[in-house]
Amino acid sequence: MCLGPREEVQDAEEESEPAPAEARHFGTYKTWDMLRFLLARAEFPVNVIHGEDPFAEDRDWGYEPPRYLRPERVRLAAEALRATTCTQLINGVDPAELTRAEVYPLGWFFDAAAGANDVMLVWLD
Repeated sequence: MCLGPREEVQDAEEESEPAPAEARHFGTYKTWDMLRFLLARAEFPVNVIHGEDPFAEDRDWGYEPPRYLRPERVRLAAEALRATTCTQLINGVDPAELTRAEVYPLGWFFDAAAGANDVMLVWLD
């Protein structure tokens, strides 16, 4: 199998587990939408979830083509992230608000499994 540059970096970092300051890959897995919601709610100044400037036009990238952040936007994001605490992001968030906003993944996942009388296998990856 031929891996592209992104996959090579991701695979190499998963094997070596570099220190956070040295890492060049960061994944949010299924928490991306919750992070998007919380950051937007806090009026975060940079779109760190989707990027800002178009990088490629073709749609063969998954959800949407990749976007990037210019160096000055990366610096602003770093400053804003240092100044933003988790408590600030979640302060006052009501689960009903998350449901109304259809933030993924919702509790509906558990509701659907419970309604079908399904088991659920849970593990940390």
